[in-house]
Order: sequence, then C-alpha cells, then structure tokens
Amino acid sequence: MARTSTGGQPFDSKSAQVTTIRNPATGETVDTVPAGTRVDAQRAIDRAQAAFESWADLAASKRAELLYRGVESVLEHKDELARLLTCEQGKPLREAGMEIQRFTHTLHHYAGLGRDIRGGHVPLGEGRYGMIIKRPIGVCGAIVPWNFPVALMGNKIAPALLVGNTVVVKPASTTPLTAIRCIELLQQAGLPPGVLNVVPGAGSVVGQEILENSKVRKIGFTGATETGRKVMETAAREIKRVTLELGGSDPMIVCDDAELDRAVSAASVGRFFNCGQACLAIKRLYLFDSIADEFIDKLVAKAEKLVVGNGLEKGTMIGPLHTSMQRQEVEEQVQDAVDRGATVLCGGKRPEGEQYENGFFYLPTLLTDVDESSKVIQEEVFGPALPIIRVQNLDEAISKANDSIFGLGSSVWTRDLRRATVAAERIQAGYTWINSTQVIYDELPFGGVKQSGLGKEHGSEALDCYMETKSVVVAP
Repeated sequence: MARTSTGGQPFDSKSAQVTTIRNPATGETVDTVPAGTRVDAQRAIDRAQAAFESWADLAASKRAELLYRGVESVLEHKDELARLLTCEQGKPLREAGMEIQRFTHTLHHYAGLGRDIRGGHVPLGEGRYGMIIKRPIGVCGAIVPWNFPVALMGNKIAPALLVGNTVVVKPASTTPLTAIRCIELLQQAGLPPGVLNVVPGAGSVVGQEILENSKVRKIGFTGATETGRKVMETAAREIKRVTLELGGSDPMIVCDDAELDRAVSAASVGRFFNCGQACLAIKRLYLFDSIADEFIDKLVAKAEKLVVGNGLEKGTMIGPLHTSMQRQEVEEQVQDAVDRGATVLCGGKRPEGEQYENGFFYLPTLLTDVDESSKVIQEEVFGPALPIIRVQNLDEAISKANDSIFGLGSSVWTRDLRRATVAAERIQAGYTWINSTQVIYDELPFGGVKQSGLGKEHGSEALDCYMETKSVVVAP
C-alpha cells in the first residue's frame, strides 16, 4: 500500500479505510492508498505550518539546491515512475515518460531562478528611501487533477517551494500513486520534514479541509471550471490567494496558406495526446474552406492509423479514457452532435475486441457538419473527439473562436505575418501558438482568460503568485 506523507513520515489514515487504484485499461488493481480524512489533512497542514518559518528563512539559493537534488532523485527512478503513471492513469508509456521529464524540467527551471529572487530600492528624497520586500505567503494547498497528475503538481510545488512556502498536496483520488512516490523521492533528497506533504482522499473531505483551514493562505488548483468556481467561492471567505487553471475549448485556425502537412500533424497530436484529456488540447478546428477537403482527408487518414490499446503495450499510441464516466460523457457529446446533424468521419464508437472489454477505450473521432449549438462546440470535450468547422476567412474564424466561455489556449497556422499578428492580438486566450504544436514552456507565463482561469503558472510570473509584496520606508 502506498502511504501518504507528512513531516517526512508515512502514516495511515485515521479512518483506517483505503482507496483502491485501478488500471483504466484493464480494471486490475494497481495499489491501494489510505483514504485521507479531514483530521489527516489538518495534521499535514499543522506540520507544514510548523516547518514554514525555518524554510522561509533559508536562503533561496539553498532551497534551490534541494530542488536540484530532488530532480536528480526523480530522474534516477524515471522508468519506475513512468510505468506507475501509466498503470494508474492509462496514458501510453511514452507519454508517461514525457510527463516525468516535464515534472523534472519544471523543478529544474525554478531551481535555476533561486539566485534571481529580489526586491527593490526606491529613492524617495530628503534622505528617505523605500524598500520592496518579497516574502513567501505561508502554507499553500496544491489540488491536482488526474489527467497530468505529476506535471501539474510540479507547476504548483516548484515556484511555491522555491520562494519559501510550505505545501500540502491533494492529488486526484484516482491518480495519487506517482505523486506520492515523487514526493517521497524529493523528501529523501533532502527536503526538511513538513515542507512538502501529500494527503490523498476525496475532494469533498481532504480538499475541503485545505480550502477551509485558516492556516492555508494560498490555493493552487487545476480542474474543471465549475469546480474552480466553488474553490474560488470557498477561498473568498478568508481572502485566500488563488491560482486557478481551469477548463478550455482551444480553437485551432488553419488558413489557406498554411503548411498543411505540419498543421495536420499538429491537429492530430493536439487533439489525441493523452486520449484528448488535456485542458490545452485542440477542441475546435476551424479550416478555411478552400483547403478544408484536403486537410480533412489527411487528418482522417492520420487518425485512423492511431493505435488504441493498453498504455503498457508496445505500439500503443492512445490509451483508454481515465474512467467509465469520462467515456460516457464523451459518448454523449458525440451523440448530441450526431443528433443535430453532424457527420462522423471516423471513430465515434468503442473499439471492438477482447483486449478492450475491461478498459474505457474510445476511438479517435472526427466530426464535420457540426451544429454550433452542439455540446462538442459549447462544452469542454475531455476526450478524443474533434469537431471541424469550415470558415471563409480569418475574421470569421476569430469570431467563432472567441464565441466561447473559455479562453485557455489557441493556435493559428499561416505563412502571412500580418494574419499571424492579427490572430495573436484578437484571439481571446491566455496562450497562442503560431505554426507550432501546443508545447508549454516553463519560460513563458501560462494561464487562461474568461472562465479558463485566474493567475499564472510557469514563467517568473508564477513566483509572484506565491509571494507577498511589502513596502518599507526608511528615513534618517
């Protein structure tokens, strides 16, 4: 059984109950974890609070050194971690390995900023001067989803720890194992007791305690927009700081002068990576009418070649959806589109065969002739289904792209610099890729607009989200 950890020591849940973690490709038990209670969460928060002062007083460069050590420790176990991640989440082993690398890259990036954290000096006249002091907030809660349970944990703990906060992590109930193991490795690499803690359990129990406990002063949350709204409402009762990375319905616009083969590959990867279970996945595809037929033919051919299967098996390109409920939601969204007149170009059903019977598999699906009131347009589709919409020009594409409550990511494909500039300035999203696949860079700030989020992860901007700024006036 995988154990939670607070203060550097494993413990069992006060309830003595456990949660069984199952492989979404086979239904087999991977492991069990203690089912955390509010008392468990309180204990973790108390230990984080006790560790805060000494951790905050440590030089940022020293904290960075400990993060570097942690990176080395995780990389030494990357194969073990990747396999564990595939077993509990379902993604292909190659993608799991990429996620472990992403986690270590994020920690390494922020460790590299350890010597650059500084305040400011402002001359005020008459011998006075001002100082701008940056201080950590205190105990931070990190509430992490199941689709990228390690990488998205790294987005929160790396900047938080570097600037001197202590952290309590609540992983998703269905994917706690790799997060627990990574935190164990970071602790073994030298993080002091209580600095980084993890408590698995239900969001309504462990998550709620983290949200309501007055000792927690900052919440970093990634998840659905509706849940994020509730997180924000609860945090507001005590004016807790929040960073919210929420849902998305990212548009991809392909102009008539685009390099089609590159754009087709980007559309396939952008929609079907992690079985489409990504906030930043391409979820609406807008094609200039003059190139639509050729593009669609190429994309259908590529989608039909994608191998669906158990993520541990060689050659698998798309694993299962994470849960039965997740698959059912995608099926309902696709059926709603069909009921409104959409045409299924490929997929649109579960794969057949004995190897698929116990998993939550669904074929890569492309839809055209989609009514824009359909769920696949209006809602976030968290699975391998992509609606395709024809447009006449860039103005129409941008107008349709912006007609959404979401504003997370976006992309445009064109060789025309003027078009690219117009799209970058007018598309309502926190991130826009031009002639590029959706790769997140730690060097750049990431966060959504509209109902896709609040605050920034990645970039030096993320550090500000985990620090308080204080002004000091000094007179002779």
